[in-house]
Amino acid sequence: MNKISVVIRNKNQSEALEFLLKNLRERYQEDIDEIIVIDNMSDDDSEKVINKYNAKLVQIKKFSYGGSANLAAESALNDIVVIFSAHAYPVSHDFFKLIIKKFNENNNLAGLRCLHNKNDFKNYINSISSKTDPNKSGLIFCGSAFNKEVWELHKFKDDITTMEDKEWSVRVIKNGFDIEFSPSIFCYDIDRSHRQNFFRFKNETIGGYQLWNTSNSYKSVIKGLIGSILKWGKIFLVESFYAFKRFFFLLKFLSNKPEKF
Repeated sequence: MNKISVVIRNKNQSEALEFLLKNLRERYQEDIDEIIVIDNMSDDDSEKVINKYNAKLVQIKKFSYGGSANLAAESALNDIVVIFSAHAYPVSHDFFKLIIKKFNENNNLAGLRCLHNKNDFKNYINSISSKTDPNKSGLIFCGSAFNKEVWELHKFKDDITTMEDKEWSVRVIKNGFDIEFSPSIFCYDIDRSHRQNFFRFKNETIGGYQLWNTSNSYKSVIKGLIGSILKWGKIFLVESFYAFKRFFFLLKFLSNKPEKF
């Protein structure tokens, strides 16, 4: 395997998408065979950006996480498929070269998880395998690569609420394939609104129950509410305290400025 298809999932993120495509075209052109954008009916300038950077546009009208991942695999010409969200981008200069190297070293490889947060780095450094921890060492469908030949045997579930990447990781591992880390570093850059965070919370609660059998008791739910109120109350008091400290310091500074160098 020596050719990579990059597939990007996007909805109304034209600014972030342009930065990602610029990055891919200017820094990784020799490593990438094709770039595909799976667009969920954006009504911003996403299509113009896609055309500007000569990427392939594939529209998806009825979005689901697993369905969009299956469409990504179907649309890709190559066996190595790297998935990004529009709000993420590769950082390390050898990002794709390391991915190709890993696939060429292991013919049994179903997928690779790249590195972007503390959980990734901790599990990678401590050599915690996906068989031991499929949640934090399995795939995450932003900055992960998967083997299309394995996908053809085991499609992604398109009826799962979320965690389609984790569910697939568990399933292919049970079927004897490997999922490993690649020391390829990327940045996951997004500021979600309260509404978006709540939407994500709902999906992850349902998905966590379906996949990991995690559940809440009434006691834990009430305890969580009280804990959240106390936490944000403490944050408010601490932030207010230091806001006033900064205010009084600046007043004192303005009345007694030091000499300039």
